[in-house]
Amino acid sequence: MPPLRDVINEYELQAKKSLGQNFLTDLNLTSKIARSAGDLENSIIYEVGPGPGALTRGLLMNGASRVVAVEMDHRCITALSNVSESYYGALTVHEGDAMKIDELSLIGETNGKDIHIVANLPYNVGTALLVKWMTCEKWKPWFKSLTLMFQKEVGERIVAIPKTKAYGRLSVLCQYRADCKILFDIPRQAFIPPPKVTSCIVQITPRDEDENAPAQKTIERVVSAAFNQRRKMLRASLKGLGVDPLPKLNASSIKETARAEELSIDDFCRLALEYQK
Repeated sequence: MPPLRDVINEYELQAKKSLGQNFLTDLNLTSKIARSAGDLENSIIYEVGPGPGALTRGLLMNGASRVVAVEMDHRCITALSNVSESYYGALTVHEGDAMKIDELSLIGETNGKDIHIVANLPYNVGTALLVKWMTCEKWKPWFKSLTLMFQKEVGERIVAIPKTKAYGRLSVLCQYRADCKILFDIPRQAFIPPPKVTSCIVQITPRDEDENAPAQKTIERVVSAAFNQRRKMLRASLKGLGVDPLPKLNASSIKETARAEELSIDDFCRLALEYQK
């Protein structure tokens, strides 16, 4: 296959800010990302925003049996044909908006193989896609793990602990259902064009859902209300849910003067169960 920089030049793949594009070109890094995703040989990889195909190459070079990719930029669809041809059909690329796609319909028959999502997510939709995947009603979900690139600030929000500035809605929605960790950073210089910030690779592994866990929609409502006015005490911020929050807080053994960032994941789960009654 031709070098990535030649592909970018040949197909005039100047990154579009409107699509949140920053093309990763370091194949050593893409191989490292691929290896960190686990056993690829017995897995199907779902990739969003492959661009000119750096991470796609890394996944296939490291043994992925099948990669299903979604790309909005038509220029990249054509550029990825070289990768598809070199790997004899192991890569399927669909043109479309990942926010609107039914992933399982797109992936089709799995023949018992696990599905892993591995992607250098476009900066402008990365968080929205993560929330989409983490808030599906049925749990465990259709994917075995997520290995995703984010701006480091977003990665720190995903793994943040209570009583820290980064801790918020995204932290709870992810950690409520999964184990989350930052694997390593990606320097600005690894991209064309270099973004203004450092990126990082975050891995999220879903856990079995506790039989006593609150419904996803309930905990999302409670968490959103609590962090929507994070500087206010919970006795005030939770009033937006339409009922007196004091009995709910007391039943959950949570102080009415506490603020959202002080609550642990378990605290939010207990509180959500009270709102579910």
